Amino acid sequence: MEIDFLVDNQPHTIALADALVEAFTADNPDVTISVDSRPGGGDGDNIVKTRLSTEEMADVFIYNSGSLFQALNPDQMLVDLSDQPWVAELDEEFVNTVSTENGTYGNAWGATFGGGIIYNRAVYDELGLEVPQTWDEFMENNEVIAEAGMTPVIQTYGSTYTSQLFVLADFANVDSMDPDWAEEYTANNRKYADEPAVQAFRNHEEVYEAGYFNENFPSATDADGARMLAERDGVHYPMLSNLITHVRQDNPEALEDIGFFAIPAQEAEHTQATIWQAAGIYIPQTTEGAELEAAKDFVAFITSDTGCELKAEYLSIAGPFPGTCDLPSDAAPILTDLEQYVDEGRTAPALEFLSPVKGPNLEHIMVEVGSGIRSAEDAAAYYDDDVVNQARQLGLDGW
Repeated sequence: MEIDFLVDNQPHTIALADALVEAFTADNPDVTISVDSRPGGGDGDNIVKTRLSTEEMADVFIYNSGSLFQALNPDQMLVDLSDQPWVAELDEEFVNTVSTENGTYGNAWGATFGGGIIYNRAVYDELGLEVPQTWDEFMENNEVIAEAGMTPVIQTYGSTYTSQLFVLADFANVDSMDPDWAEEYTANNRKYADEPAVQAFRNHEEVYEAGYFNENFPSATDADGARMLAERDGVHYPMLSNLITHVRQDNPEALEDIGFFAIPAQEAEHTQATIWQAAGIYIPQTTEGAELEAAKDFVAFITSDTGCELKAEYLSIAGPFPGTCDLPSDAAPILTDLEQYVDEGRTAPALEFLSPVKGPNLEHIMVEVGSGIRSAEDAAAYYDDDVVNQARQLGLDGW
């Protein structure tokens, strides 16, 4: 019996897929699995949607969780896997990103990653600083760092996407203050120009106006930011935890010095870490009979002990797994720091997993805020206008 497995074309994804197939088929010699790949981005999205709609989808496939998953019309297109035993092991936040009211359709392919402040723990120890729980405490730490002659906050607008992190990684704090925000935002009843979401724009502006950025922030890249953090040329970097990949490659001796904390809210009770959930692995409804049973077994194998060992070997892990696998015993501090937020229930998914609404120009708008070109309030209002066309293209009600 043969089944097909469609994955994205990232080298580490293909390598892991091949290793999982080899291990699974060694235990199930009556099953042959052929691995096929697709491009990422919009082209990959179109391939997945087209193959589902024409009933030509592979028997098992990897795709996004969250709002992009919802756009696949899962109730009509995918096999409900809610009766599978591994579902009970998944974190609730991940389950919500691969489920509808009618079923749960995916297992977790990889690990999560977080958005927040990546920081140099060794410098914190030297200066006697504690992880801030409020925005005022964060700014007080920045002042101490500046007085010690170091750059408090790294910015890297040469990699434009990094400019968004003060906003994107603050969403868990917004969610803590207003749990209905994402749903209401999708219905055009919440705005970034209003509280509590506008605070992220103000935070970015405040750090810029305090003069806490590195001098080369207009041209520095994310790789430069990772190096600066590892070599103590900068102490805080609002960034995604997958920055650790750069550190592993270029400054492995600094891995133990790099930690994570959530972007602090105005009040400690609202400080949470924003989590980018793992991709999902799904089965289309066109997979039937013996192939369906083999596909279910393979999806379960992904999070078996062997599957978890292979993930640890082939993936550059940047966060905890969503209830499926344990972090390696020698996990870097940035990973265990992030896992602590998960264990304490102080997290929320990034907005993109809860709402399909995101304008194309946020990164450029935030470069302007972080360069003194546009005020925080003006930027937030401008971004609210930026998302309108996309929301209308999606056919969302209320726009």
